[in-house]
Amino acid sequence: MKKLLLLFAATTFFVSCNETKKQEDKKIPVEQNNGIGDGAPSLSVAFSEAIEKTHNKEAFLEHNNVSFDIALNFNGQERLNGTFTMRTNSSKIKYESQDGKTVIYDGKDVFLSPKNAEMKMARFDILTWPYFMAMPFKLTDPGTQWGTVKQITENGKEFSKAKLSFKNGVGDTADDWYQVYVDNDTNLLNYASYIVTFGKEIEKAEEEPHAILYENYQVVDGVAISDTWKFYNWSEDKGMFGEPIGEATLSNIQFLESADYTVPKDAKTIDAPK
Repeated sequence: MKKLLLLFAATTFFVSCNETKKQEDKKIPVEQNNGIGDGAPSLSVAFSEAIEKTHNKEAFLEHNNVSFDIALNFNGQERLNGTFTMRTNSSKIKYESQDGKTVIYDGKDVFLSPKNAEMKMARFDILTWPYFMAMPFKLTDPGTQWGTVKQITENGKEFSKAKLSFKNGVGDTADDWYQVYVDNDTNLLNYASYIVTFGKEIEKAEEEPHAILYENYQVVDGVAISDTWKFYNWSEDKGMFGEPIGEATLSNIQFLESADYTVPKDAKTIDAPK
């Protein structure tokens, strides 16, 4: 019964969002040329704002914090197994692993506890996976830049897509970019291709782009959140291809009004990559 109620809630939410979007599309003019002319928003602005609205960014940000368990695997090897807690505006993040490690991002610095712990990609992990979880709510963050919105067909499905990049100085890896694909039937984020420039030059990163596929959306307090991710190789010509190279399952997703982001006394600082 609980699953049926959840399915009904999800269906009602998506139908409602689609109907709202259709009505708004009729009311709000858009322009290709960055909205220059009669004051209408550009297509790229309308594209990003519509995704955030469908996922219910407003309700997401009404809460102070969100928490979720994650089991992440790549190439058959466990990559992460623990719990993330984060401010919904991403200003603070905490990761607690099943084997006793704690990573804290305080809005500027990253700390790993205990001091003798080894976590090779601690800074990358604390910033990347929460971003993937919150991506549908961060598409209009300060520093985001959008390319032209295009309509494409992949595997018989219709998508809208646009390239997301960042202004210089945004985060550790401002050279990262994403190609964001939206399901035209639901206006939900379907997948995003991306490069990882953490610790490497952009030319090297662009030799091996990947993609994250968002599946099995759940409605948590009115907010659409994917609890199943799959990772693929990706190219501009092929889109996602081959078998999945990684997967993640999110569970125990919940909003919290308070959370503790205190840096443990026995923590060490993890510096940003040079």
